[in-house]
Amino acid sequence: MRNSVALYHRHRFPAEVISQCVWLYFRLALSFRDVEEMLAMRVSLSYETIREWCLKFGQTYANDLRRNPKPK
Repeated sequence: MRNSVALYHRHRFPAEVISQCVWLYFRLALSFRDVEEMLAMRVSLSYETIREWCLKFGQTYANDLRRNPKPK
């Protein structure tokens, strides 16, 4: 838990919002603008913010998925 807190330190939005955006983009293969529209009712953010989060946190999420694959 401590590592995830450090990961999102000094970000305007909560970790749940950031992780949801990154998850939607990579897992469902949506565009940045699609993710922006999906979350428009919950938060107001731009597709550029989502792009920056995906660049910053995407590799971390991919590494976690490789380490902990879900059973079929």
